[in-house]
Amino acid sequence: MATADRDRWNARYRDEPPAQEPSPFVVGLAPLLPPRGRALDAAGGGGRHAIWLARRGLDVTLADVSEVALAIAAERARREGLGLQTVQVDLEAAPLPPGPWDVVVCACFLHRPLLAALAEALAPGGLLAVAHATRTNLERHPRPGPSHVLEDGELPSLVRGLDVLSYEEGWLESGRHEARLVARRPRAVAYPGDSTSS
Repeated sequence: MATADRDRWNARYRDEPPAQEPSPFVVGLAPLLPPRGRALDAAGGGGRHAIWLARRGLDVTLADVSEVALAIAAERARREGLGLQTVQVDLEAAPLPPGPWDVVVCACFLHRPLLAALAEALAPGGLLAVAHATRTNLERHPRPGPSHVLEDGELPSLVRGLDVLSYEEGWLESGRHEARLVARRPRAVAYPGDSTSS
């Protein structure tokens, strides 16, 4: 992501207060979340999902390109007495914060190679949740633009090697046509006599 893009996001977060409530999609993950562990909110902006995950007792890292967004999230966490790590990183060019992660959320950000990297960064049994607009969304909304949407039906192919727990695609309560996927990394299976299981 070019410096101009980072500056654009910084300006947007200065001018428009970010949403504070987590999306219904992320709230719906509650029954699947571990009681403790490490969580990554990738390209999480002002931290609405990171804060929600931290409230649930997870050790959360929020990664985003905008230092303005990260400062907003850090201040919210401080006011609530929550621990939250923030990392300024261009997720289109730089490596992920080091895992493994027990939970990864990536909502409303699309960089196809990132999705494969997120899947690989999961701990065994780790949970990945992804939500993003599809091309059909352009029928009603100009943004995200044509180069920043998923093709219809594309999302499952971008996170291979995981067990898909749920997948939906359509006009959802957000008012957008979105693809939403929740998947889990398989746990290693120990077989009798397998020396690696001891």
